[in-house]
Amino acid sequence: MMRRMVYGALALALPFALAAQVPPASPEPGITRNQADEILTELRQIRQLLERQAQAQAKAPAGPAHAKINLEGAEMLGSKAAPLTIVEFTDYQCPFCQRFHMTVFGDLKKEYIDTGKVRFYSRDLPLDSIHPNAHRAAEAARCAADQHQFWTLRDEMGAHPDKLDLDSLVADAKGLKMDVSQFRTCVESKKYKDAIDGDLMEAMRIGADGTPAFVIGKSTPEGVDGELMVGAQPLIEFERRLKVLETK
Repeated sequence: MMRRMVYGALALALPFALAAQVPPASPEPGITRNQADEILTELRQIRQLLERQAQAQAKAPAGPAHAKINLEGAEMLGSKAAPLTIVEFTDYQCPFCQRFHMTVFGDLKKEYIDTGKVRFYSRDLPLDSIHPNAHRAAEAARCAADQHQFWTLRDEMGAHPDKLDLDSLVADAKGLKMDVSQFRTCVESKKYKDAIDGDLMEAMRIGADGTPAFVIGKSTPEGVDGELMVGAQPLIEFERRLKVLETK
């Protein structure tokens, strides 16, 4: 991106340089008319080169972004020994995350996670600017993990992104037989703010610019080595990518 900005600035500046008239009178000391002509010729050549590069970049298809992630400490579902890994960066208030949760996740779990083919990790990507309850929900999930209820509360929040106010979350905790006082204190204290912000920084590093975002790839001792996929994709797209990985 930075390279394109530089090219663009040069391309805009060059026409003005080319349009400048070289005075017919004697040039300033230190440069001859021939030297000035040579400079203009060189500028024209640079512009032509930049235009060709810009055209080539515009025609080149964008390939999938590679992502290698350390998943130490992240919540995992499935077998640690599974050969393939899916990581979801989620925003619990995001309607597209809800779509994935309601239409795809169940089948993925049944066909791939529960059978030992894939391990599934959850990471946080709360988009606070448009989803004011998302960060609180991410806190709630981690606080539920303190009481071994991460995935059950995650399922509840994933299905009801419109019920992420504190009272609703506390009611969910009560329904799951959690220690409600401990849960509320944990959420209100923002105990896991730094960890959630760390997930945000990781998402930015790999280029995840929307939710849900997934990294799908080969399992590694540290985490996953794979490709980034952004958006609530249908089950068939997950199956296609997993099938490709299985043959590698």
